[in-house]
Amino acid sequence: MELPTSHDFLRMSVEEFDTNKLLRHAAVQRDQRGFDKMLIVDVDAHHYESDHMSEIAEYIRDPVLKQLTRSARQTSAGGSTRNSGYQDMGGRVTRYPLRRLEQTPKDGKHRDVHLSHRWMDAMGVDYICMFPTPMLTLGMVPQPGMEKAMAYAYNTWLCERVLSTDNRIKSMLYLPFNDHKAAYDMVKEFGGRKGVIGFMVTSVRNAPIWSNDYMKVYSAIQELGVPLAFHSGFNWDDPMMRNSNRFITVHALGFTWHNVYYCTNWVINAMPEKFPKLPVIWIEGGLAWATWLSQRLDNEYRMRSSECPGLKKMPSEYFKDMYYTAQPMEKPDDMRLLEDTFRTVDAENQLLYASDYPHWDMDLPSTIYDLPFLSEKAKRNILGENARKLFNLDVSERFPNYVPYASAAE
Repeated sequence: MELPTSHDFLRMSVEEFDTNKLLRHAAVQRDQRGFDKMLIVDVDAHHYESDHMSEIAEYIRDPVLKQLTRSARQTSAGGSTRNSGYQDMGGRVTRYPLRRLEQTPKDGKHRDVHLSHRWMDAMGVDYICMFPTPMLTLGMVPQPGMEKAMAYAYNTWLCERVLSTDNRIKSMLYLPFNDHKAAYDMVKEFGGRKGVIGFMVTSVRNAPIWSNDYMKVYSAIQELGVPLAFHSGFNWDDPMMRNSNRFITVHALGFTWHNVYYCTNWVINAMPEKFPKLPVIWIEGGLAWATWLSQRLDNEYRMRSSECPGLKKMPSEYFKDMYYTAQPMEKPDDMRLLEDTFRTVDAENQLLYASDYPHWDMDLPSTIYDLPFLSEKAKRNILGENARKLFNLDVSERFPNYVPYASAAE
């Protein structure tokens, strides 16, 4: 039987496309496991800011770049087709081409707020950290000025149109990291705004994060008392990836490699010692890499510790001080491998649940909750409590009498 194409899906009526229908099985899990009664914080959720580029473009401060962006929107026939058919699974993920058909109330709240609440409620998620999607590739744009302009526009739009109107949606704002001064100014201007719980650097770039140019950026974030996150991705144009002839190779290695590279530079250059009160989060790289990388760095350190004079303990010990998001969590047949990985990163205290919704490789809360080697306390910590403490979240609106599970009776 021939699979329907994305064009077939687009011919479906509006009534046939609904987030609640798409996530009906997730809602069953929610009810069976009681997710709607426990705190769940999703630290890596996405939206498609490209759907609202005409709104975002109005916040671009440079008049030339604003006009160029407007012009590109008017002349584009649906945007770039680069890597077409890979991330959307050849059109089989229906929520990608059909998301524009879903109806939302005209009540003054932004469309993305309504759409987010629908999938959050279906899955039992209470709060999310929202990230952009196409903008995650901006780190490789050859014009730093464009990344800076788009980052300012997007962050302003997100703060004013989305975060300011809703208490359940938060964000770690995009930093234009190819321009260290612009990144510093971004932290100073947007730090403390409603819904801003940290700042995010896309790992798909070539920035020397150990450079003195960035020390002011890290210091400013540390002074705010919020985390710095590195969000991974892939780049098929990377010289290391150009010999890959299958997307599965690029996807498997890319999301891991970019965080491996920056994490190594972060630890070896003793950034945890220079900024001991700056929480760092590694996002969307899975978890397995932390096990082999920490072992590898320990082995190298024993032989060449003179190259790392700033370190006061073994590299693997710093891994237990940093934070990680679970998605996409590797699910080995041998569960002992995953259990060892959880021990490497001190998962009970440092791991944060992430769905990566609405992307095709998303993970539901059951991905964590159903792990047989976790205690009930560890499950609750990973699904919500670790994030609540890290981001200092006020959850009283959803849980007026909230008590961490660690303080509750077993």
